Amino acid sequence: MTEAPLNLLMIELIQFPWSNFCAVARTILQASGAKFKVTNIPNGDRTRVWKLTQGRSYQVPLVRNGAKVVFESGDDTQDVARYVDRLFQLDLFPAHLEGVQDIVWRHIEEAVETPEFKLSDSHWREYVPKAEALGFIRHKERKFGRGCLDRWAAQRPELLAQFTAALAPYEAMLATRPFLLDDRPRFVDFDLYGMCFNYLWTGHYELPVEHRRLRAWHARMAQVKLSRTTK
Repeated sequence: MTEAPLNLLMIELIQFPWSNFCAVARTILQASGAKFKVTNIPNGDRTRVWKLTQGRSYQVPLVRNGAKVVFESGDDTQDVARYVDRLFQLDLFPAHLEGVQDIVWRHIEEAVETPEFKLSDSHWREYVPKAEALGFIRHKERKFGRGCLDRWAAQRPELLAQFTAALAPYEAMLATRPFLLDDRPRFVDFDLYGMCFNYLWTGHYELPVEHRRLRAWHARMAQVKLSRTTK
């Protein structure tokens, strides 16, 4: 596949606007200073993704650069983030943090993501267009069982407690540095920020008041700009 030269680059990010994983890719692109455009697709119609991946995936985010199309090759990959990182030399995956970041992002995408997406999805009527409602419900119930959305709405206090507890290690990690693993953001910062984006999306929640350092970190991440590294 042919990639556009950096000086002619126009990345396209294909996404759902509320998706936590799309927010990870989008925030990295924003922080890189790259020119990119966002294409939102309906949750119930993933034909564009299916065609671009030649039937290999229906998931977002998907990044297109010229003729090159990048998407997650599995459930346990970071292909999109690694591609953007290499393309713009952002140093989000330094070798000395490789194993550590693998441990941390898996915790983020399990312990943190599970309660936060359920809390967000419990307000689905507020952001899913009516025309897409049936497809959204069908997709969720196929994966999580009949009535899952109503069940999560009833479980909000419990889910909030789980989310707060899952964030506690990150509050502790920020005691001695401005970002999770370093004095500058690495991939796991953007991964956690994406989960927080989805949690805050509906406007019903705030980051836990007891996690003061995490709230300050979140404000820093909202303004962060990355410089291209030279190797």
